[in-house]
Parts: sequence; C-alpha cells; structure tokens
Amino acid sequence: MSTIQIEIQGSTVPFFKEVIDTITYYTFDTSATPPPEPMINAMLGLQLLDANSKLIMINHKAPGGLFPKIETEFDYEVTDLDDGRVQVIFSKKQNAASTTDFSQNSCKG
Repeated sequence: MSTIQIEIQGSTVPFFKEVIDTITYYTFDTSATPPPEPMINAMLGLQLLDANSKLIMINHKAPGGLFPKIETEFDYEVTDLDDGRVQVIFSKKQNAASTTDFSQNSCKG
C-alpha cells in the first residue's frame, strides 16, 4: 500500500500513514523543529495509536522529556540513524489503561 499524508489538527509537521500487512504506521519528522514542537507532535501522534498501529518519530535526539509522560501506556524503541538523527517507534501497551495526559506537551530541556 502507498503512503498518504494525513491531516492532524494542531500538528506543526506533516504526518503520513501507511498500512503494511495488518499494522498501520503513522510517521512524522520533527528533526528540524525547535522545542516544544517535537513533544507537541508526538503527543498528537500517540493519540492515533491502538493495538494495530505504531507511531514513528524522526527527531534530532531522543525525546527524553516525553518518555516519563507516556511510559505507563506506551512502549518505545529508540534507534540511532546513520545521519545523526534518531528514530523512535511507539506502540500502545497491550491492555494498557488510557492514563496519558496528552495536554502535557511541553518539555523542560
């Protein structure tokens, strides 16, 4: 299936959607944006996730301020890319309660 751009209200970067097999992948790149845009866009993207989807964030560094805010509901895997950026793949934890406060989208560092 092909990748399509989708509209995410409040986002500051384009989001893309692709379905591979039975998994929907949402992707966005905030590597060229200043804080707090990476956090804002990540929080918006995380709201799209269910058991059959993943969110892929490309950023200039791992969003360390984001992880404590979401770790009870979401898993994440950080990979260093060859160009110095990082890729973070988020997925919703199985049977996780919806406890994330998505309004907490600012970072302090």
